[in-house]
Amino acid sequence: MNAIPVTLSLRCLALGLALATTACATRPAGGPGTRPATSEDPTMFTAERITEHRDGDDLLTAGLGLAGLRDMAAPAFADPVRPTPAELRRRAIWSNWRGIADLAPGGGYGDLYGSTADVPGREYSALARVAGASQPHRVLVQVPDAFDRAKPCIVVTAASGSRGVYGSIAVAGAWGLPKGCAVAYTDKAAGTDYFDLDSGEGIAADGSVGRGDALAFVPDTTHVAAGGVRGIAVKHAQSQDNPEADWGRHVKQAAEFALHALNLARPGAAPFDFDNTRVIAVGISNGGGAVLRAAELDGDWLDAVVAGEPNIDAAGGRSLYDYATEAALLMPCALLDPALGPLPQPPVAAQVAPAWTARCASLHAAGLVEGNDPAAQAVDAHRRLNASGWSDAALRAGALSTGFDLWRAVAVTYASAYGRHPPGAHPCGFSFAAQDAEFAPRTATPAERAAWWSDGSGVPPGGGVGIVDTRLQSPDATWSGLQCLRDLWTGEGDEALRVRQGVAEIRASAPRDGLPVVVIHGTDDGLIPPSFSSRPYVAMARAAGRDVRYWQVAHAQHFDAFLGLPDYAARYLPLLPYVYTALDRVDAYLDGTGPLPSDAMIATRPRGSGVALEAGHLAMPE
Repeated sequence: MNAIPVTLSLRCLALGLALATTACATRPAGGPGTRPATSEDPTMFTAERITEHRDGDDLLTAGLGLAGLRDMAAPAFADPVRPTPAELRRRAIWSNWRGIADLAPGGGYGDLYGSTADVPGREYSALARVAGASQPHRVLVQVPDAFDRAKPCIVVTAASGSRGVYGSIAVAGAWGLPKGCAVAYTDKAAGTDYFDLDSGEGIAADGSVGRGDALAFVPDTTHVAAGGVRGIAVKHAQSQDNPEADWGRHVKQAAEFALHALNLARPGAAPFDFDNTRVIAVGISNGGGAVLRAAELDGDWLDAVVAGEPNIDAAGGRSLYDYATEAALLMPCALLDPALGPLPQPPVAAQVAPAWTARCASLHAAGLVEGNDPAAQAVDAHRRLNASGWSDAALRAGALSTGFDLWRAVAVTYASAYGRHPPGAHPCGFSFAAQDAEFAPRTATPAERAAWWSDGSGVPPGGGVGIVDTRLQSPDATWSGLQCLRDLWTGEGDEALRVRQGVAEIRASAPRDGLPVVVIHGTDDGLIPPSFSSRPYVAMARAAGRDVRYWQVAHAQHFDAFLGLPDYAARYLPLLPYVYTALDRVDAYLDGTGPLPSDAMIATRPRGSGVALEAGHLAMPE
């Protein structure tokens, strides 16, 4: 058990909190190091911390406000090698806001929808562990000073993608905190707790770089000789826990920790429990998948679920690993087909066309597409993707993921996670490291290590961590590695069986009977196409007799943050307004003041070039 020693008993700590008035303080919490939760699945919370945030350092934006979040430059560290926990937190919040929401002027955030209100309060954080896991996940609870004791509520959420613990602050925090709800977060055992195999340093509970057992991730390297593994270990990929299989339990443990935090924060109103506290789960992308998995769990602990663009693997759909590896191989060639029309920019077609043309040649040589020239090969690649379920709208939006090599990044990380591979054991030889100008691995600098927790996305490349591909070879540099990754899905052998077994462990089932569930998805999503995820999930749940409501939003793709790019802003609309509205409707339903949202096919109107977002573009359902 990775634990930071703590010195105060829960009883003493509760008394201290009741009397405390000092701002900007950090205190240890907990008993002798671990604390069991009150669930049937014992949770151990360790490394508990409490921090106070007010007077220019609030819960929602760390004092940055909308203007500071829009700043193109990250909040600076006074000492780049030794940033303070407060600096790390502020920068992590800045990074996660910008990675999720469209904050650009004219995009509507803060005007038409959303909030960056100054919300003072306390944060309670810890490491939690599900039964059987070798590594913990982070949980964090924000309790606003204006917490509504008369209507106690918790909004529980999971980070999108593989982001760190603040990875859903623009989703759950922006809706729940201004309403006086506590907001509980989990990084669902992914996140940015990287470990430097060269220096033996990892990330401590406060985000700082440290050594020893008191870290959020310490990889297992016992399978190799001392010094035999170099570079950087990434928690999602190399924890050996297949964390996605436990997403639902991660969410429930975050809710349990929220009750614990509320009992500390408001001892006079305690005890808070699942019987007297409303709990609404919300998440997008991987976070949307996580809250749907939480909806399966027994008990009346959860009152409603809102899932946006969920990565969910249900009967009748396709797993992310399947269609990501397919897209990584075929989509570069298919996007050259003029029938798809002008692609959203960037990537600029002229810059990527040579590499995509080389991919057509590789596919043809491998017998995966037909045609005597690149033009005919592109048409055939396009046809094959259509036949496997890709809509043209998803393909066009997928140009961004293709141009930025996101499909390969996803496949590398998830292959290792599903196969439960430790560092140095990736079945296709991939690894992670800092890299030089020629993409050769090198030792990370102290300043790079110091910024990993705040700057990373949890899936390299990014944040100073790159993918090391030993199979790179011209003219189609990534072809060989991608073939290996695809073979782990379509091929035979022990390694392929391990990956497919890992995927089998993440299959979703229907939500608990009687639980209100709303699923929201953009029809143009090119990363998690609804035909592979939301639609089969809704069909499966309804076949089981569950009442799941489904909003399909026209002209919405997966990445609100990329609407700051002019061509994306002209073509696409944000999904977050629909998530917030669904939360409003669900909350009203639980209050008895409104009905559950009805199914809706939402016919939106794109903004067009240079036009500010208006309410009429969104066509919000009644």
